[in-house]
Amino acid sequence: MSNKGIVFNIQRFTLHDGPGLRTELFLKGCPMTCDWCGNPESWSTQIELGVYKKKCISKKKCGLCVLAEPNEEALSFRRGKLEAIDSKKVSNHSGCALACPADAIKQWGEELSVEECMEIIRKDKEYYDQSGGGVTVSGGEALLQSDFVAELFVECKKEGIQTCFETTFHSNWKKVEVLLPNTDIWISDIKHMDTNIHRERTGVGNEVILNNLKKITELDRELILRIPVIPEFNEDMGNIEATADFILSELKGRVRTLQLLSFMRLGVEKYEALGIPYGMEGVKINRKSFQKHVERIADYMNGRGIHCLVGTKEKQ
Repeated sequence: MSNKGIVFNIQRFTLHDGPGLRTELFLKGCPMTCDWCGNPESWSTQIELGVYKKKCISKKKCGLCVLAEPNEEALSFRRGKLEAIDSKKVSNHSGCALACPADAIKQWGEELSVEECMEIIRKDKEYYDQSGGGVTVSGGEALLQSDFVAELFVECKKEGIQTCFETTFHSNWKKVEVLLPNTDIWISDIKHMDTNIHRERTGVGNEVILNNLKKITELDRELILRIPVIPEFNEDMGNIEATADFILSELKGRVRTLQLLSFMRLGVEKYEALGIPYGMEGVKINRKSFQKHVERIADYMNGRGIHCLVGTKEKQ
């Protein structure tokens, strides 16, 4: 085993993103920059440092970050407090983050080998066996690290562990092909049926995504499909009806479950820590009425013969 991946989070005992109890690995790098994304730290393929400005004790009272980072140009201060870090100029990401006693510096991403990941995965194999669970790899877009995931899934299958891969499907099909032999379940989104609107809010069109979805269903692979229901983007019934038509006509209804993910303001503090504007800042909704609208969409989809539920918990 030789491949290493850049992982920014590992969740154990999760009930989301596949059936049963799961261990989920989140990999860095994504071709999309969706306005509502709750994980902006997943966009870059590189290890990053974020700054939680309010936690900084100050350069005068502490200054341990300065001692840990020899390149002064990497650190930016304002009124004596750390304001930003240039991750490209940092000489030692982990050293800088570990030095901060106030947790004002957060490291997103670390390089892990397949075996290091398997050591974590193996700890919960008994729970996978009892619950019908397993391992899920997500992102970002983990197809950017497809060789690493392919090797990881080979090792999982050797030990009888179920595998699930969550993807945007915005990728060359060759990166999908390397995962086909050892992936049990696929999870993907349909964000919007109009490619121009899709590009405005995610940064990319939808042609490659829809084409890859058709290919995966033609191979009769287990597919969980999702719609992140986003206000002022894709919640109108015209788009919902077009999505249902696509699932039934182009995907031949070969979807294990259609899951509706109701919009929530997630990860806003991470945008601030990375110095990235939050794309949904001006959007305000009535949570109760919006949730009822999402439930009406689920009723519509079920009425069209598409097994649909609200949320990401998948029953075995």
